[in-house]
Amino acid sequence: MTVSAPTSTNAVIIISSHVVRGSIGNRAAVFALERLGYPVWAVPTVILPWHPGHGPAGRIIPDAAQFSSLIGDLERAPWLGEVSAVLTGFMSNAAQVEAVAHLIAAMKAKNPNLQYICDPVIGDMKGLYVAESTAIAIRDLLLPLADIATPNRYELGWLTGTEPADNQQLMEATLRAGPETMLVTSAFALMRDSISNVLVTRTQALMAEHRIVHGPGNGMGDLTSALFLARKMSGMNEEKSLQLTTAAVFEILARAAKRGADELMLEADAASLERPMAMVQLRRLVHPNHGQVAG
Repeated sequence: MTVSAPTSTNAVIIISSHVVRGSIGNRAAVFALERLGYPVWAVPTVILPWHPGHGPAGRIIPDAAQFSSLIGDLERAPWLGEVSAVLTGFMSNAAQVEAVAHLIAAMKAKNPNLQYICDPVIGDMKGLYVAESTAIAIRDLLLPLADIATPNRYELGWLTGTEPADNQQLMEATLRAGPETMLVTSAFALMRDSISNVLVTRTQALMAEHRIVHGPGNGMGDLTSALFLARKMSGMNEEKSLQLTTAAVFEILARAAKRGADELMLEADAASLERPMAMVQLRRLVHPNHGQVAG
C-alpha cells in the first residue's frame, strides 16, 4: 500500500461522547479545534440524540470488542505521525478506558512530544454520573498518562480522595493528582457572585474568574479543554492560555443565555473562539510549593 506523506503535524485525536443535537462532547471540542485550524480525528464513545439533561433518551454504546478494534486500527494508522495531541472526555465504561490508555501509551512511546489532555468527565456536585468502575479506570489508567487534566472541582476531589473547601486545598489536591498541568473548572472565586478556573503547574498558580451566568452550561467543560489545548499547541504560555480560554467560554455562555438558548451556540459565536472580547479577572495565587506568589 502506498501511503502519502502527512498533510499536517497538528492533528488532534478527540475521544468522547457524540450528540445529534447540541454542543457538548465531541460536537463542542471538534468544532472549536477545527475552527482554530487543527485537524481532528473524532472517536465517539457513546451516541445520544441530545444531552441527558434535556430528558431521557436512548443511547448507542459501541460494542467493547468493536471499540477496541477501532482503537487498535488507530494505533496502526499510517497517518499517526500527523497527530500531535490527544484529548479524552466522556467514557462509557472501563473497557473503553483500557483501550484508550493502551493507545495513548503506545503513541507516547513513539512520540515523546505528544500532548495528552485528560478531561475526566465523571461527575458534578450531585455525584458520579458514570459507573464507579469507569471513574476508577480513568483515575488509575488515564490520569497518570496525562500532561494536562481539566477536572471540575468535584471531579478533582473524587480523583484525589479529598474535599477541597477553598482554593488552597484545591491547589494542594492538584499537586497530588499527577499531571504536570491541572486546570480546575468551577473553582472558588474571590469576587462575589463569580466563578473561576484555577490553573496549577509545578511552578505557578493562576486564577481566571468571571461573574456567574445562568445559562446552558452543558458542554462548557468540553469547550474549555479543547480551547486550552489549542492555545497550548499554538505556543502560548499558561497565563495567556488560561485568560483566552476562560474569556471565550464565558462570552459564548453569556451570549447563549441572552438569547434564551438551551445549548451553547458555537456556530453563531464562532468568532468568540478566536478573539474573545469578554473581560475576565486574572490573578496570581500563592503556590503551595513555594509559600510565595508564583511568577
